[in-house]
Amino acid sequence: MKRSIYIMALGAFGIVTTELGVIGILPDLSKQFNVSIDAAGWLISGFALTVALTGPFTNMLTAKINRKTIMCLVLVMFALSNLVSAVAPNFTILMIARILPAFLHPVFWAVAVTAAAKQTGPKDAPKAVAIVMAGLSLATVLGIPLTTYIANVFNWRISFVVSSVINLLAFAALALFSPSMPIAPEQPGSKSLLKILRNVNLWIKLLAATLVLAGMFASYGYLAEYLEKVTNMTGTQISILLLVFGSTGIAGNWFIGIALSKNVRVTVRLFLIALIVTHGLAYQFGGDFIPMVIILSVWGFIHTGGFLVASIQLTHNLPDTSLDFVNSLMPSCFNAGITLGSLLGGFAIVHYGIHQVIWITVSLLSITLMLSFISGTGKTPINRDILIEKDVESYSL
Repeated sequence: MKRSIYIMALGAFGIVTTELGVIGILPDLSKQFNVSIDAAGWLISGFALTVALTGPFTNMLTAKINRKTIMCLVLVMFALSNLVSAVAPNFTILMIARILPAFLHPVFWAVAVTAAAKQTGPKDAPKAVAIVMAGLSLATVLGIPLTTYIANVFNWRISFVVSSVINLLAFAALALFSPSMPIAPEQPGSKSLLKILRNVNLWIKLLAATLVLAGMFASYGYLAEYLEKVTNMTGTQISILLLVFGSTGIAGNWFIGIALSKNVRVTVRLFLIALIVTHGLAYQFGGDFIPMVIILSVWGFIHTGGFLVASIQLTHNLPDTSLDFVNSLMPSCFNAGITLGSLLGGFAIVHYGIHQVIWITVSLLSITLMLSFISGTGKTPINRDILIEKDVESYSL
């Protein structure tokens, strides 16, 4: 059982590397296909938009398929997508190759997290989920700088091939070594869902989570371009700095997890303030090499915890009966944020220049900070504190 959980973590690593790995090679793709950097940014935002719009529907359509079968299908689709991307003759083919597997992206997350929890007892379920979520964290730490480094040493096509191999390895391991997994249980009825969706506080939390991700990716999605054009770094320097960015994020994610278990609202607000200040420093010292190395280390420490902050903030103080449904909305919510951030960042770059993209992030995070004083008011019951600690253990790596 434990082996299956680690295999699903490898699959998570593969699909997130496929989704976000292009961040480090956007400048290469922009030059190769003679498109603007904001147009190249659609390789990120188009993928995320597809996930955001289709996630709830694809999960419902695949609910009666064996869980192992559907996860194998997802991994095969991602492997093929990377292979087509590697030989894409033009930008249109590359975009199509990126969009097609995005339809199944949220299915893998919903299935893997549920399957991991079911394959262990209730006591070990949070740890099992944390292992699967580790795939996401490692993809941001290793996957993005790995693809950037490979593209710099060889070329960007080889980086897609490597991503394909990772997905194929995860597929083979899942097919050979994981047991058959029964279909998901019945979902809540339509009346129950409507009752949940009438919760105004939930919509404020969904908006806040979307804006957090939008703020994070408005600048992070174009970080390689920013470092190349503003800080004048080489490809090798950028790949090393992205690795440093992700590495400090491991410690930051752990630290924020502990802080969230103590006080959710205060931690969320301090996270937003710290990220706003860090972006302001990146704007001020963007053209200076040494200060930017230090700023990027701090930026990574704060940034990586954003997924955890958004996740816990979304479920904080909501009724226990609504948590499963709200968690199923999370992939769409997060990817809607990535889409919005990428689009706004691209707009700022085209009209005002790459240096000004920082202010899109500052604006979005400032709005989120104001929303944090609207949602989740009132004292947290003791039983919810216990639940928050379990959530943190599930998501904190």
